[in-house]
Amino acid sequence: MANNAHTPVSLPLSGKAAFVTGGARGIGAAIVRRLASDGAAVAFTYTASRTGAEAIAAEIEAAGGRALALKADSSDAAALTAAIDQAATAFGRLDVLVNNAGVGLMGELDAFTLEDFDRTLSVNVRAVFVGIQAAARHMNEGGRIVTIGSTNSERMPWAGAAAYAMSKAAIVGLTRGLARDLGPRGITINNVQPGPTATDMNPADGPMAAAMHDLMALKRHARPEEIAGMVAYLAGPEGGMVTGASLLIDGGFAA
Repeated sequence: MANNAHTPVSLPLSGKAAFVTGGARGIGAAIVRRLASDGAAVAFTYTASRTGAEAIAAEIEAAGGRALALKADSSDAAALTAAIDQAATAFGRLDVLVNNAGVGLMGELDAFTLEDFDRTLSVNVRAVFVGIQAAARHMNEGGRIVTIGSTNSERMPWAGAAAYAMSKAAIVGLTRGLARDLGPRGITINNVQPGPTATDMNPADGPMAAAMHDLMALKRHARPEEIAGMVAYLAGPEGGMVTGASLLIDGGFAA
């Protein structure tokens, strides 16, 4: 009998190339690492976290993968488009786009500035459209697009986050509409909607954690790796029949 102990395990994203916005920290970093571990070459953007971004890229390269850290503010349409084009050129293809970059600017109605409103729309909605438009130009049949939305598109139990909730609700409609545009090309597009997730911006033991857990069926924060797992499913071969969907991964926050 042949000894298959050293037979390479087939990776679901082997030979594929992915692009992730905001991939230097939190959920984005977990997504970058997961897509790379599944075999994809991964390019990702950062704004201020250069050291962290370069460390993640070096980590992936050291493990035998391919990674490219690119500085680009998602609110700058030209910079984001150029970064996507650069990644597609470097890898010779583009198969997966993950729109992860986002901002969570909060404030009561009377105090919420128009500048913060415009920044919210610029990053959470406009940049998503720009990224999809740029990436789709490089995609062939089998392309996958995933946006990181929020459970707050379904439920916003606190004051002060109306603009944020609105921006994430806009992604629901955009995803449904673009599923019709991209379906004939064999490209899927979906919206992953996390609830409270343990990152440096929303720690599992932070001052709001208990109040969040009181609203949930599962009384804990998600791990970023759990969000990345859903993204990997949608980006991989088993997720090929899912499109136009907004999928909650929120521990029952919106149940």
